[in-house]
Amino acid sequence: MQALQVIEMFAGTRPDGETVVERLRVKINEDDTCQLVTSPAFVKGIARGDTLKRNGDSFELVKRSGNLCIRIYSDKLADISQELTPALEKLGGELDIETPRFYVYSIHVSCGFTKIEELLNKYVADTGMWMYGNVYDPEDGTTPLNWWQSILAPE
Repeated sequence: MQALQVIEMFAGTRPDGETVVERLRVKINEDDTCQLVTSPAFVKGIARGDTLKRNGDSFELVKRSGNLCIRIYSDKLADISQELTPALEKLGGELDIETPRFYVYSIHVSCGFTKIEELLNKYVADTGMWMYGNVYDPEDGTTPLNWWQSILAPE
């Protein structure tokens, strides 16, 4: 089994202009691409299982895994997690990152946006907020990326 490595990716810029970098665990593939082991907390546009390739000082997305990155922020995460985590796990989702302030989950898009959003709204809406990390354009935050269209298209 191949050892995990860590890469650093640009995650944004703070209000004071300082660059924010996130350290992400990856598995290096034989072709020198790398595969994300967990969904990121801050880097936009990618999720667990996505394949990346080094491009100079940065990384570019080579292939999507089909996973959605879901970020949850709340002061009552323990309460949310007791019910939400098992509900998402029943659909094949996984809790990737757990901190006192936020959780990051990965779940395959084939579970359906409607089903996933019903769960998130049920368990999070009253005590926190949730957002997708890889569904909308990182630049404007509103334009759907639509990468899931080819994954969900009938064959």
